[in-house]
Amino acid sequence: MDPSEHQASASSSAPEPTGEAATTAVASTTGKLPQKKFFRQRAHANPFSDHQLEYPLSPAHMDWSTHYPELCPTTTPRADQPKVEWVDVGCGYGGLLIDLAPLYPEKLMLGMEIRVKVTEYVHRRIEALRVQHPGKYQNTSVIRMNAMKFLPNFFERGQLEKMFILFADPHFKKKKHKARIITGTLLSEYAYFLRTGGIIYSITDVRDLHEWNVKHLEEHPLFERLTEEEVKADPVVPYIYDSTEEGKKVARNQGDKFFAAFRRIEA
Repeated sequence: MDPSEHQASASSSAPEPTGEAATTAVASTTGKLPQKKFFRQRAHANPFSDHQLEYPLSPAHMDWSTHYPELCPTTTPRADQPKVEWVDVGCGYGGLLIDLAPLYPEKLMLGMEIRVKVTEYVHRRIEALRVQHPGKYQNTSVIRMNAMKFLPNFFERGQLEKMFILFADPHFKKKKHKARIITGTLLSEYAYFLRTGGIIYSITDVRDLHEWNVKHLEEHPLFERLTEEEVKADPVVPYIYDSTEEGKKVARNQGDKFFAAFRRIEA
């Protein structure tokens, strides 16, 4: 796919639902929340597959007005519009975004999800919440994308303040470890988009994946781990544990959750 043929307008809309999902989608415009059972999909997707994703040529080409119509109106020049600062990589069904959006209305948040139906569900959920709560949830949105490939098409250097990587695919088999969302190479890319002082948050119920994440983050020269005191003082941390569907599932099963947070430092 040639990125020059798929600029901002192509990347800004969710796919149209069909069948039961279509009925639910129509209801969401009147404030009725979509039913998750109509948007179920397998837990993970292969990040190396050709998912026929659409993306802007560059961050300057991205039209955010369709995602944040009140905060990024078309009447405001793009250069003067607020920018996305918090991203949830592999946001799933959007639990973290929904919990944080009304608490931090000044922050533009974006969920990135590769699965079609799951992205669609979050999109309809946000639409419904905006109808139910006028003036709220205008600062959060979701987009279907592959964060391992296309972050440079959406974000500028130093643009991001927080990256959330919650209950990512563990890719248990050794030959698939290259598909994990945290690697040395990918961390260098994340460091490019994170401003100095920006934070990567990671949580998983898989000890091996947690140890892998911590190892790579500790070995990277542009990240340092937050102290226990800093973690306790960070008001978003409790939501990282309990907001997502996967986090709630682990809690119900009385499983373990392994958390780590690392700060972007100067070179």
